[in-house]
Amino acid sequence: MTRIVYVNGSYVPEHQATVSIFDRGFLMADGVYEVTSVLDGKLIDYAGHMKRLDRSLDQLAISNPLTVPQWLELHRRLVRDNNISNGIVYLQVTRGNPGDRDFKFPSKDVVPTVVAFTQSKPDLANPPAVEVGWKVISIPDQRWARRDIKTVQLLYPSMGKMMAVHAGVDDAWFVEDGNVTEGTSNNAYIIVRDKLITRQLGNEILHGITRSAVIQFASESGLQIEQRPFSIQESLSADEAFVTSASAFVMPVVEIDGQSIGNGSPGRLTKKLRETYLARMRQSAI
Repeated sequence: MTRIVYVNGSYVPEHQATVSIFDRGFLMADGVYEVTSVLDGKLIDYAGHMKRLDRSLDQLAISNPLTVPQWLELHRRLVRDNNISNGIVYLQVTRGNPGDRDFKFPSKDVVPTVVAFTQSKPDLANPPAVEVGWKVISIPDQRWARRDIKTVQLLYPSMGKMMAVHAGVDDAWFVEDGNVTEGTSNNAYIIVRDKLITRQLGNEILHGITRSAVIQFASESGLQIEQRPFSIQESLSADEAFVTSASAFVMPVVEIDGQSIGNGSPGRLTKKLRETYLARMRQSAI
């Protein structure tokens, strides 16, 4: 089946989808994106993703081109037209096409570009990796300083992912000033006895939507929450470790730089958090 995608108000077969070569998303990485997961044909944590989209656009002074009902209809139609049971909806908003290349922002009358598409992921809720956990390496964090804005500037995270591939592991954790910031496309956590430790919100990390929900569920389960920096060395002495993202949900981390975390298997509390997250998100999906 030909995938149907959204481009600037039109739903078209993917081979007919085009964006101008003068679009600032292409020339300047001047745009933002969101990824919303779909389970059983319903959107997971949708409101949180839309709230973060608003924030990212505001931080870059890009006007939101669609209304709240239009965004929801876009998501639901793509899920329906592409028969997505489990997968993701990716959306991207750029500053648009000013008709030429210039470092300065164009005038306000340039209309933002909006594209969106789906990807089917049948094993999204039960990937094989969750049974064995991820192995990660640590690498220097050399990204720009506004990681809290979910921009399409993803070159260094992509390089980090490839460093992990070349090392024969699953992902990389970024380290800055001696402490972990986050993973290449996820937020990072450790568990020490009855404490869940993750870096506090700031410009240094993405304000993860899954992160927010997992912290809430962890607190409700009785875990103490410490939002502070932690080092690779502290991670290696932790009982458990994991990452969260919109598509990985809660993914155990069992090894860092070749050294095992805990007993080298997905931890009990991590498994419980994943089960709780999936159950609660399915209940509230729209």
